[in-house]
Amino acid sequence: MTFQADVVAVVRRLGHGEVVSYGEVAAQAGHPGSARGVGAVLRKVDGLPWWRVVAHDGRLISPNPERQARLLRAEGVAIRSLRVAPG
Repeated sequence: MTFQADVVAVVRRLGHGEVVSYGEVAAQAGHPGSARGVGAVLRKVDGLPWWRVVAHDGRLISPNPERQARLLRAEGVAIRSLRVAPG
């Protein structure tokens, strides 16, 4: 499989309310160290639950963090100051 296909497979498996980092997606896809590439795939491929992928420290760094926060809150994820709340 290609990098894109590997990333798509990992992101499609994410469940409702599940949040992972770009780096975690890259590692699970078999491409550790390719977190930036994960972001490129999320921007390119329609239909993926992109809002479930955040920065390693929980920050929402998508092109539209307010929308990402709304989508995550709708799935029961606590968000404070555009960051996934610990807990």
